[in-house]
Amino acid sequence: MEPLASRIRPQTVDEVVGQEHLVGAGKPLRVAIEKKHKFSFILWGPPGTGKTTIARIYARALDAALFELSAVSAGKDDIRKIIAADTSGKEKVLFLDEIHRFNKSQQDFLLPYVESGELTLIGATTENPSFEVIAPLLSRCRVFVLEPLSEEALRAIVKSTKLKVKKDAFDWLMGYANGDARKALGMMEGAQSLYGEVSVDTLNQALESPHLRYDKKGEEHYDTISAFIKSMRASQADAAMYYLARMVEAGEDPIFIARRMVVFASEDIGLAQPTALVVANAVFRACETIGYPECAINLAHGVAYLAQAKKDRSSYDALRAAQADVQTFGNLPVPKKIRNAPTKLMKDLGYHEGYEMYGDSESYLPDKLKKKKYLK
Repeated sequence: MEPLASRIRPQTVDEVVGQEHLVGAGKPLRVAIEKKHKFSFILWGPPGTGKTTIARIYARALDAALFELSAVSAGKDDIRKIIAADTSGKEKVLFLDEIHRFNKSQQDFLLPYVESGELTLIGATTENPSFEVIAPLLSRCRVFVLEPLSEEALRAIVKSTKLKVKKDAFDWLMGYANGDARKALGMMEGAQSLYGEVSVDTLNQALESPHLRYDKKGEEHYDTISAFIKSMRASQADAAMYYLARMVEAGEDPIFIARRMVVFASEDIGLAQPTALVVANAVFRACETIGYPECAINLAHGVAYLAQAKKDRSSYDALRAAQADVQTFGNLPVPKKIRNAPTKLMKDLGYHEGYEMYGDSESYLPDKLKKKKYLK
């Protein structure tokens, strides 16, 4: 049976609840939908706030052929199939969910089709597109920011289901959903289908039900790994251990967990405790060679270490800042002083001239960036 969230999904812009700054009277997305204005855009916001709904309403307004892909599993071949598809003259709109999971090569591949107008792109992301979408593609898209749904909007959506929900259960759902309509609707549907009513007791029981929780390809998968990482980042070892236990009990791939720990060791601990990367890699290797159930002990060992380690994101922030300059300025000329000089001509042109192996105080950055400090 189709999930409740899909069954009550708005079909027109007038039915959308929330996001008034985008779809209210005279606001940009409403105007674009009403005037059938064709352009590519990215919807940036938390889960369950209407990104898919808005994309479908927009494509329907254009009378376009809508293709939906998730960047988690899609690749270049999927884009090729869409380009080759016969749509009987209809415009092609691609809704690419989690666009931030498309790597640079995949985004580069997509770019010319968006640039030429062969595809109208609607990207959806929970991550800042400034860091996750390549500059040429981002420059060809407008970015619209969606906000977590207000309590008023959530209550309106919950009431539209016609399910009987007690007042205290309403309050429970508001706190649990945290602005995410899909989350609230999923819990309501689970409580109703498992226990026949939506009350605080049935919602709490449904929360722990193995029939509901942890779809390894769905939202619970990403919610739990997100909570796991954020708990380690906050040095909350107990919370991190709890979310680890949830993933282990659900049968999450230990390699997936360990891989995220290796990334965390450099991204969040970095220079504060360089041995963290050694530990994380050792845990990854243990998971590869031992497997469940024993490798859960290795994971717990690594989590305890990483969560309690000092944190320093300076190397990660430096990389992102440098990447932003590369995307903004392109390949700036390398100072002649540090260029390679394998030929006489290059030496005559001043390549490598004045280079000192140690102790040179002059910046080796390109001239345009001489005063930049990435590591702070």
